[in-house]
Amino acid sequence: MSEAMELKPRPTPAPDDPMAALVDALVDAYDREPVGQAGCAALPPREAIVAVVEDLRRVLFPGIYADESLPRASLRYHVGTWLCDLHRDLGRIVRLSIAHQAPERAAEEVRSEAARVAAGLLAALPDIRHALLEDAQAALDGDPAARNIEEIVLTYPGFEAITVYRLAHWLHRAGTPYVPRAMAEYAHGRTGIDIHPGATIGRRFFIDHGTGVVVGETTVIGDDVKVYQGVTLGALSVSRTFAGAKRHPTIEDRVVLYAGATVLGGETVIGRGAIIGGNVWLTQSVDAGVTVIETAPTLDFRQRGARA
Repeated sequence: MSEAMELKPRPTPAPDDPMAALVDALVDAYDREPVGQAGCAALPPREAIVAVVEDLRRVLFPGIYADESLPRASLRYHVGTWLCDLHRDLGRIVRLSIAHQAPERAAEEVRSEAARVAAGLLAALPDIRHALLEDAQAALDGDPAARNIEEIVLTYPGFEAITVYRLAHWLHRAGTPYVPRAMAEYAHGRTGIDIHPGATIGRRFFIDHGTGVVVGETTVIGDDVKVYQGVTLGALSVSRTFAGAKRHPTIEDRVVLYAGATVLGGETVIGRGAIIGGNVWLTQSVDAGVTVIETAPTLDFRQRGARA
């Protein structure tokens, strides 16, 4: 190696340098609270989780989420390659998540469990795709602006959020730490729709427009439910003492929740076929078939410049 190409050691701050004191303070803080640093079992990087989400969406709906030519003759080759890559990449992020949560477990045991979880999710993809096609059909049936299924899959933020939810929910039920929440927050950032992966959502779920929708962890939603933008299915309390309890409402089949509706509480049940109007605030149950609307406000119309 030539003298010009020799790697020079990085200079260390002098003891009386303010930067040295800052370095020491940070390293001491890492030692006191070892979160996300060298020496701890590493969490999977967010970018790796996002890449797996996008690859899963690609397998579910090939030719829509990636610019690629997929002739029928080579489709089996492409799908097989994607699944092999996904088994490796998904297994890695699951393995890192389990190892971080349970560092006392043997490495081979963790590796075996991660491989099993990855294989299980991949095996579930045909059923997840079928459920998503039902969701897309519900959007087509429920939105006169929709032209076809492909438009919904490609452009509807509600469908994107539901897609990621159904994948994350499978991993959540499998007991995978960290990854389902990271997946849900990725979808939240892209769509403005916040669905906790622990929520239970039935078939043919349609979120129209979607921005500002919140579905809490213990929410239970039945079949054929339609939700508009700004709907919150939340808890009456966010105290840590309620962790693990049923904190969020139950929405039975064929309910419609219009824009801005808020339904709170683990004992709150919205009965089958009920309609909850825009901006309604509910902390009590509603019987099946009942429509709840907010009393119209009194409006005061005045001409500009008119005296009160």
